[in-house]
Amino acid sequence: MKNSPAQFSKPAFLFVLFAALLVSCRKEKNIKEEIRFEIPANFPAPKYNFSSNPVTTAGFELGRKLFYEPQLSRDNTISCGSCHISFSAFTHHGHAVSHGIDNRLGIRNAPPVMNTAWSDEFMWDGGINQLDMLPIAPIENPVEMDLEFAIAVQKIKNNPAYPPLFKAAFGTEEITGPRLLQALSQFMNMLVSANAKYDKWKRGEDNVQLTADELDGYHLVQQKCASCHSTDLFTDNKFHNNGIRSTFTIDSGRAHITQLPQDVGKFKTPSLRNLKYTAPYMHDGSFATLEQVLDHYAQGVKYSPTLDAELQKNGILGIPLTAIEKQKIIAFLNTLNDEKFVKDRRFAEQ
Repeated sequence: MKNSPAQFSKPAFLFVLFAALLVSCRKEKNIKEEIRFEIPANFPAPKYNFSSNPVTTAGFELGRKLFYEPQLSRDNTISCGSCHISFSAFTHHGHAVSHGIDNRLGIRNAPPVMNTAWSDEFMWDGGINQLDMLPIAPIENPVEMDLEFAIAVQKIKNNPAYPPLFKAAFGTEEITGPRLLQALSQFMNMLVSANAKYDKWKRGEDNVQLTADELDGYHLVQQKCASCHSTDLFTDNKFHNNGIRSTFTIDSGRAHITQLPQDVGKFKTPSLRNLKYTAPYMHDGSFATLEQVLDHYAQGVKYSPTLDAELQKNGILGIPLTAIEKQKIIAFLNTLNDEKFVKDRRFAEQ
């Protein structure tokens, strides 16, 4: 017996209903995730003043677009993201020093952009003391983006894609330098790396345990490295001469800013986080591997008048380290690699 029209349409109706529900579910997944800054339980209090520039979803999205905007360079080829690549923990992985506009070379390694909310001095020499002012330096630097900041702002004003984004972020379509900088700060402040194996162990999450070698390495770092690489940020955010060179004619470090002889050869302590993704190491990219870094501290430290006191105790240069201790330290350092951070699609160019 043939199916009646009503009998035939029922399964068809159910199929259409199922398809509609599937589309609805997909749309739900595509709804914008609310962006919110959160302090990891094992981190100290941030230094950034969020009361004057709280992170919002619209502000973060505007900041992300600006971070990857090549119009902020003279010839529209270089963005912040050109030298601070998301999957390299926002460094220029593999480059001792960064390649800027016209393939010009600087004299310093691109530092990672992460955990910025916990710092109030930026660049290797601390030349910028407010995150909201930080982007001006690379934008105007002749070997990086080589563009007057006022012209960069005007270029953004002339781009029809931006007024609606500024309105969403700040309430009106007005595009100003301070607003542009605040949006970039909102994006950078969301670049929080705090989900490595170490963090989960420290916070007692997911029953994560360190291996014997990792735990030994942790204690060695606390004993031999924590005078500079302190707190769970693994940096004191201060400036030290770590004996890379005995003279500093090319780059005087902190003294370039302070003009004080006691600051010659001092550079900001980098974090020990995400070292898997950020080689080469040191302010000038001197070392390609962690083994080379530890060899330097064990037997390669060079004396100069401003050498850090921790590296010349009892008349001995460097930090005594055995081969086994180096292996254990590296085992621990690998627990600070935050794969979730470097693979977070929210932070990548859209």
